[in-house]
Amino acid sequence: MRRPDLGFIRITRWTILVPLIIYVCFLFIKYNNTMRLKSPVREKIQDLVAEVDSAVKSRSEDSSRRNGDANAQIIREIEERENRENPRLLLEDVFRRADTDENLELSIQELSKWIHAKIIDHINRAMRDNVGLFTAIDSQPRNGEVSWEEYHAYFLRSHGFSEKYIVSHDKKHSQLPRSMKESIMRDRARWIEAARNDPEKLALDEFLAFTHPESSHRALLQMVEDLFEKFDRDGDEQLTENEFADLPSDGMGLDFHEEQNPKPVGGSEDRRQEFRHLIDKNRDGKADRTELLMYIDPRNPRHAIQEAQHLIEVSDINHDKTLSLSEVLSKMDLFLDSKMIDTEKSFHDEFR
Repeated sequence: MRRPDLGFIRITRWTILVPLIIYVCFLFIKYNNTMRLKSPVREKIQDLVAEVDSAVKSRSEDSSRRNGDANAQIIREIEERENRENPRLLLEDVFRRADTDENLELSIQELSKWIHAKIIDHINRAMRDNVGLFTAIDSQPRNGEVSWEEYHAYFLRSHGFSEKYIVSHDKKHSQLPRSMKESIMRDRARWIEAARNDPEKLALDEFLAFTHPESSHRALLQMVEDLFEKFDRDGDEQLTENEFADLPSDGMGLDFHEEQNPKPVGGSEDRRQEFRHLIDKNRDGKADRTELLMYIDPRNPRHAIQEAQHLIEVSDINHDKTLSLSEVLSKMDLFLDSKMIDTEKSFHDEFR
């Protein structure tokens, strides 16, 4: 009996097996290369950013499920206002609420989450309250725009001036104290900067850029345009790593050093690290407008992490990378003016 010819089967088996082995080897090599390229620092920072963002989203969802606790929130806000008369009590209260694991120490994770939640709350409230304030001021006439005269009358009224003074005051405010004059001048300068069409009137979005530039998409877009105008040397509508490294340092960059005792942040190399780890999301070596807008948006968790890192760096007396209540109280003025406590004032100081 003639044996069957198995040559075709053997050839078919090898034509399938050999390419499969080559493909598996290729995947193994690629996986190893990818693992070697991963930066522990990048992963550490990105994990912290994701953790902070996730914590605030979770807190926001919990808050929406607890609409019945509105009265408790009002009481809490009243208590905070009262505590401002006693800064020590205020700091103790905030420290206790931020210390979620109740170990009497604030880690960078706990502090970042608290600050980020405060930032998100401030921005949401500013956008919500802006409509009501705009409507209240837009009264003479009610035409969907706020004039400088309408706002200036509101400003004087809110500072206790009589209607008689508001109507007939000296335009130079000769009788006002110097601090009040300077406040009016700062308001006028910010007003002109926010006005895009008529320097004497603001529409609703322009008014938000005037009162809360950190909450205004329009103001943030203008900041991006200013960055391109100043630092996009080749005019290609993108910022390279070299161009971004030339940005002046504000001393508040994320600390990418892994030493036990972190060094003060600032300088070109830290800017490059920021660019690689936090801005250039698609890893093409350039930042477009979308990437820069995400980077400077105050809702980006990196701002809260930077603030927390700065506060710990300045106040961590025993260098254990956490903050005790005594360390916080030893730098009372620093914390009272920070986003940990007075988010609105801190933002407005930065944007003025």
